[in-house]
Amino acid sequence: MTEADTTERSETTAEPKAEPLEDRLVAEGEIAGDYLEELLDLLDFDGDIDLDVEGDRAIVSIDGGDDLNKLVGRKGEVLDALQELTRLAVHQKTGERSRLMLDIAKWRRRRRDELAALGDRVAHRVLESGEREQLDPMTPFERKIVHDAVSAVDGVHSESEGAEPSRRVVVLLD
Repeated sequence: MTEADTTERSETTAEPKAEPLEDRLVAEGEIAGDYLEELLDLLDFDGDIDLDVEGDRAIVSIDGGDDLNKLVGRKGEVLDALQELTRLAVHQKTGERSRLMLDIAKWRRRRRDELAALGDRVAHRVLESGEREQLDPMTPFERKIVHDAVSAVDGVHSESEGAEPSRRVVVLLD
């Protein structure tokens, strides 16, 4: 086998280059946007769909129409279900598991701000009182936000206790 044969062979058997993460996430967002647009049309809801990439996940937001709060539901339960359906639609098209996040009527953004403030308040109360404090049960998404807020305060830390769906954050002195 000549050097030219070896070069030609290695070029034809080379693995295809992996798609860059951002390109893959943009594609996920577009698939999700198309799926959600069809869903909104079926339900006769008005809303503007915005696609973004933050870190290692696609973010799809629906804003606009007055009825969108119905798609959020009590404590975000409908929103969580729609997010899972959208992730399944993306998985069906791509064959890849999606970590896509869906936000409707800025509910998740507001909830994130509320939980970060709660984590900060509780951390400071525990610092002052010296007593551990246990919060109400939360979803993994919500607990992560509280843990992040508590970790920003020196002298305290947080842990999760219990089993789903009653898993909760506990804040303690270091």
